[in-house]
Amino acid sequence: MTDDASVSARALPADAEPASRLRALLPDLAPWRASADFRRLWLAGLISNFGTFLSFVALPVQLKELTGSAAAVGAIGVVELVPLIVFGLYGGALADAYDKRKLILSTEAGQGLLSAFLLLNALLPQPAVWPLYLVAALSSALTSLQRPALDSLLPRIVAHEHLPAAASLNSLRWTVGGVAGPALAGVVVAYAGLGAAYGADLVTFVVSVVLCLALAASPASHEAVKPSLRSIVAGARYAWSRKELLGTYVVDLAAMFFAMPLALLPFLAEDMHAEWSLGLMYATVPAGSLIVSLTSGWTSRIHRHGLMVVLAAAGWGLAIAAAGVARNLWLVLLCLTLGGCFDMVSGIFRAAVWNQTIPDELRGRLAGIELLSYSMGPQLGQVRSGGMAAWTSVRTSVWSGGLLCMGAVGLLALCLPALMRYDARTNEHAVRLRAQRQGAGT
Repeated sequence: MTDDASVSARALPADAEPASRLRALLPDLAPWRASADFRRLWLAGLISNFGTFLSFVALPVQLKELTGSAAAVGAIGVVELVPLIVFGLYGGALADAYDKRKLILSTEAGQGLLSAFLLLNALLPQPAVWPLYLVAALSSALTSLQRPALDSLLPRIVAHEHLPAAASLNSLRWTVGGVAGPALAGVVVAYAGLGAAYGADLVTFVVSVVLCLALAASPASHEAVKPSLRSIVAGARYAWSRKELLGTYVVDLAAMFFAMPLALLPFLAEDMHAEWSLGLMYATVPAGSLIVSLTSGWTSRIHRHGLMVVLAAAGWGLAIAAAGVARNLWLVLLCLTLGGCFDMVSGIFRAAVWNQTIPDELRGRLAGIELLSYSMGPQLGQVRSGGMAAWTSVRTSVWSGGLLCMGAVGLLALCLPALMRYDARTNEHAVRLRAQRQGAGT
């Protein structure tokens, strides 16, 4: 006797198997098809992301025009860092204690008001400098308050088994914005002016708010506690008790601290006598991330998420080290693009661990810790890479950072065996949440 599968396979056209393999590589659209709220959030994020890049480019350009000082432009990062730290943790506590939909709506509307403020300032005969810093600080605070609510809402609106696919689709949204957003912003600022950029940003936030108004309410869980320092500490203690969860944070911190090369790209382009290539260098990491996002169908079939986080972080370090050693420009660009691929793989599987194992009543606070881990790492990495370059050389800073990243990731893997053993099919926290979702019919 022959089984049905064999008969079906012989009956397929000759080109069916390659087509099937191609479909398996494409992003898994199951969350998009199954959840209307996920579709609304995805579209709202995509639209507002483009607007955010308009202001992201326009604001430093305006500062440069008004002050002519590189230090004044660089101070934006300092102004944004403190609100990120303070409000990231508090935003996580708020997300656990209040309706997530209301938090998302109010912060999104607040961002729109900030864009309107920038627009009004840009239209003045003599625009002031201080509003630019004020808006940068307030925007950082609102982003820090909103992001934990967004991240903790995802497991409520997407089926448990679709969470890795949802993380991939969200990554696709971000990378599309990361590649196309700055290019569009540069054209708008150059040809239409700063006012047009801020005005377009305001319009994107209006559209995003309209989409978010249709979201279903997402009240706090019955076990939620009021936001306080004690509740924030409780979230941190939970993260510390979960070594596989802790591993996702510290591995990413190490990778970004040791091997974040963006601050050195202008100097690397100059070292290669190819200043014209700087734009390409900045586009490589987002482009690599986009490649993985567009071919992320395979990620839904991987269950050893912790192992993949470690391998991807080590691959990021190897790619950056190779970029620092390579003398051919196109090889450097290839290495940086591969780095972006590894970075996205790490991000997808870190998100899968977080979404599939963190209890509902703690998701906001843990999302606040996550926000700090992936935001502070790159910023501290810029300081490390710049200091190392000043002490040694640009290339030494790049390749040594990649090697240090690989060493740190390997050491952390040895110290955190729970991360290496993590399997979404057998992990007790993942099994418990999966059973809860199945029992609730979601």
